[in-house]
Amino acid sequence: MAEEQTRDTPESLEKMVREGLADVKHVEIIDLSDGCGDKFHLTVVSDAFEGVKLLERHRMLQEAIDEAMKRIHAVELKTYTPAQWEKRSGASS
Repeated sequence: MAEEQTRDTPESLEKMVREGLADVKHVEIIDLSDGCGDKFHLTVVSDAFEGVKLLERHRMLQEAIDEAMKRIHAVELKTYTPAQWEKRSGASS
């Protein structure tokens, strides 16, 4: 009997992010794999990123989605503090 494989979805990843990171203000997850769940783009805004270098932010996020990382082929990560997100969002308006 074949073991059922779990497919990750934007919703399941968002749940992991919100449970695994403190003070998450915004999460945007896009499935770039046409629904098969092996490539995602994640944008996460959190107070937890304040004063943290980019590489460590990515590690924090990867730890939050650790279970899914075992199944996902590729992820693109964008991490922002609320101030960075506001500045970025304001600049694109």
